[in-house]
Amino acid sequence: MHAKTKAFLLNLLCFAALFVLYRFVLLLLMGFPYLLVMLMAAILASLSAPKFLVKKEVLWVKLPWRKSPYKC
Repeated sequence: MHAKTKAFLLNLLCFAALFVLYRFVLLLLMGFPYLLVMLMAAILASLSAPKFLVKKEVLWVKLPWRKSPYKC
């Protein structure tokens, strides 16, 4: 599997897992309308998900709280 494909799948998987987690927690804790909860969960997941990058066919990961990426 190519590094770009791995990066895409890992980005998708991390975003989806965090989205489901945030959506579940927000639905339990807050009484907001469902559409607003989905929007908030999407924003939180996109801000907190790790970003997987490809540099010269090497997979790197950048965490939101770290300044520079590191090799996987």
